[in-house]
Amino acid sequence: MTQTPQDTDLKTDRSRLRRAHERGAYDRDTLYGVLDAMPLGHIGYQIDGRPSVLPTLQWREGDHLYWHGSSASRALRAMEGAEVCITVTLLDGYVLARSAFHHSVNFRSAMVFGRAEKVTDPAAKQARLKAMTEGLFPGRWERLRPITETEIKATAVLRIPIEEASAKIRSGAPKDDEADYDLPIWAGVVPMSLQLQSAEPDPANMQGLKIPDHLRHIQIG
Repeated sequence: MTQTPQDTDLKTDRSRLRRAHERGAYDRDTLYGVLDAMPLGHIGYQIDGRPSVLPTLQWREGDHLYWHGSSASRALRAMEGAEVCITVTLLDGYVLARSAFHHSVNFRSAMVFGRAEKVTDPAAKQARLKAMTEGLFPGRWERLRPITETEIKATAVLRIPIEEASAKIRSGAPKDDEADYDLPIWAGVVPMSLQLQSAEPDPANMQGLKIPDHLRHIQIG
């Protein structure tokens, strides 16, 4: 099958898959489908010349990936202007084969490379924080107490352009050695999913407050 420029839009020597390359994808639709399904990401970076990984919420707006934290964070200060790598993963099932060697997992993953830049304009920063909140909890921002100037200053927002990335996806049944299919061993997939549970009210809520309708629109996975 001939690949179009859109199919390989994000493929570079750094982002291309070396192993199980048939599971790789470099188009934005596939990549964005993974990024948008899982808010938790892990950012690889260096601090004091040593490798480190920070788990944090991430969100996408257009062709940029964003994350936030405290303005006093050493980690975020180390990331600013530096090359980072952000990964996102969803586990979709255990894959049980007829040999231990061929056991696996079904998953969707994304890896994005880029140079982190800080969002410095207060209005732009507030807009990004609103986008994060609305992306997670649609309809909630306008119901909240307005964010203050002090809170905006205390929050750092960083981003990278999505220009160099890959997605990797495994789905389906186990792949065994041909001879093993004749063995009397059960094989198959145990699906798994990340699910939201019923909301639990804060005991400090004012009396009479009901769970708002907009919480019904929260989704994950």
